[in-house]
Amino acid sequence: MPQTVKKQPAKGSNVVRWIVFLFLAILCCSFLASMMTPDGPIEEVPLSSVIARANDENGDIAKITVEGSNLKITLKGKDRYTQTSRKDPSGTLYEQGLIDQCAEFNGEELSNCQAKYPIIEYTEVSSFWDYALDIAIIGIPIIIVIFFFNSMMRQAQSMNNQSMGFGKAKAKLYGPDKKRVLFKDVAGNEAAKQDLEEVVDFLKEPKKYEKLGAKIPRGVLLAGDPGTGKTLMARAVAGEASVPFFSISGSEFAEMFVGVGASRVRDLFAKAKKNAPSIIFIDEIDAVAHKRDARGGAGREDEQTLNQILVEMDGFDNDSGVIVIAATNRVDMLDKALLRPGRFDRHINVSLPERKDRLEILKVHFKNKPIDSSVDLDALAAKTAGSSGADLANIANEAAITAARERHKEITNADLTEAFERVAIGPERKSKVMNDNERKLTAYHEAGHAIVGHVLPDSDPVHKVTIIPRGHTGGVTWFLPPEDRSYKSIYELKDILARAMGGRIAEKLIFGEDAVTTGASSDLKHVAELSKEMIVEEGMGKQTRNLVFPEGDMGYYTIATGKPYSEKTAELIDQEVKTLSDEAALRAEAVLKANKPILDKLAEALLKQETLEEKDLEPILRDAKLPASVKLH
Repeated sequence: MPQTVKKQPAKGSNVVRWIVFLFLAILCCSFLASMMTPDGPIEEVPLSSVIARANDENGDIAKITVEGSNLKITLKGKDRYTQTSRKDPSGTLYEQGLIDQCAEFNGEELSNCQAKYPIIEYTEVSSFWDYALDIAIIGIPIIIVIFFFNSMMRQAQSMNNQSMGFGKAKAKLYGPDKKRVLFKDVAGNEAAKQDLEEVVDFLKEPKKYEKLGAKIPRGVLLAGDPGTGKTLMARAVAGEASVPFFSISGSEFAEMFVGVGASRVRDLFAKAKKNAPSIIFIDEIDAVAHKRDARGGAGREDEQTLNQILVEMDGFDNDSGVIVIAATNRVDMLDKALLRPGRFDRHINVSLPERKDRLEILKVHFKNKPIDSSVDLDALAAKTAGSSGADLANIANEAAITAARERHKEITNADLTEAFERVAIGPERKSKVMNDNERKLTAYHEAGHAIVGHVLPDSDPVHKVTIIPRGHTGGVTWFLPPEDRSYKSIYELKDILARAMGGRIAEKLIFGEDAVTTGASSDLKHVAELSKEMIVEEGMGKQTRNLVFPEGDMGYYTIATGKPYSEKTAELIDQEVKTLSDEAALRAEAVLKANKPILDKLAEALLKQETLEEKDLEPILRDAKLPASVKLH
């Protein structure tokens, strides 16, 4: 778990704060006491004087309030008592010489007399709760005032800390006392781990390399697709070397104020040097270190931040013990100055896992999950070609969720299959109701994909066909490659284009030229994108063979037209894309016309069963043939 170092308030500031609170409390007490006491000073007089003045008809006493042994004397013309006295607790005022003018009366006469001569009034002695109430009346306002001023001072201090810490780095620190991640916890990518193990050795035994004149690498760049485990590998380096690990995202350097990002870079590197040997991990470094161009300027915040990173990496001493590990999905977006030797000395490609690596990753994620003995993780690894480690983790989690939803005690093959399909092509939407015409159109559409893909020799095998809506689609025809491939030939790509056009062509053959629907919109979009990629990025056009047009480079045509090529070349590219699309449509149409009875048979089976697995498709597609008119090359 990440830990962040919080700035502790100074002890002197706490002392000053409590002195201010104490002063405020004294002021409040004094104010409330003055509000609750009579006007003027309270005079204590002897009991004999009270008795003499009370017995005198012309005396100055208006009322005597008796509260236990205490007497409170209110003088004539006063609203509150101004004198006090005490009597013998064992006796009464009558026994001590005070004439009670109503002593000879009883009943109603006593009440009338007391109303006429209310000089003596008896009250009960205050109990503990009376004193507690008095304290609460005085204390609660004081507490409220103290709390109010304390909140204001804390808020002011917090705002001051924020303003003072605006330029501080927000990196999370993973120390050796936290849960360590080791290379054994990272399945797959053995080549990348081997390169990183040397970095661990640098951190553990730098002197061994320095004796031979070798310099410790200052930076390691991890490049690869999202979800391949770049962050986990960086943490494994820190775990193996048992050094502090500062983690921060590239976007956390950026701010709207110029200079803040550079300040945070300086603060981050200062902390790392203070805790050396240590590792700085910058995730998504392309957010702050993208290419500089003529449109930029020295005053831009992102360029100032990048310049500061370059300066800090140049300023490393050989024995500083700080290594920067950065991760990105877009190496092509990074500035060349950052990639040169002396800054990021090592570039490590973290690729998508191969089949054996996927099996190891699945074993890690299913290690603590109860699975049925019939579950075949190797078969799942074979079907998940092109999946990242994050995808496989998601499949394992979805399988557990599915098993829990179905109230299974263990994860079964059915749960695993449902999880895989949910992650790969989306969840089933059985609640979506289609009328008979829509179901028939969907069945022929998906059957068209399946037959064209099955017949063409360089296409992947058909794995599953369904007319149950999944995700954003009305139906799915799923092709799975039999093995992992690093490259695709032009023949394979043309077969992919043809099978993508199979759905639209099937609609055309069955329902007529003008009866095609919007159901093929995603297929047509895929054909357009793949065709353009083949022409622009792979050099697979007839007239533009071996020519590519990288859109990331700046040049004359980019400035003039917004594209890295002229308008004439753009027109040629459009022609090449149309040629590929038309060729794909013609090949698909030839295949479906030659296999029209099988198209009807497959569509009928889909209408009846809705979903057909590979074993169900085999007897239907067994007799499908490739017509001689279809070009193979």
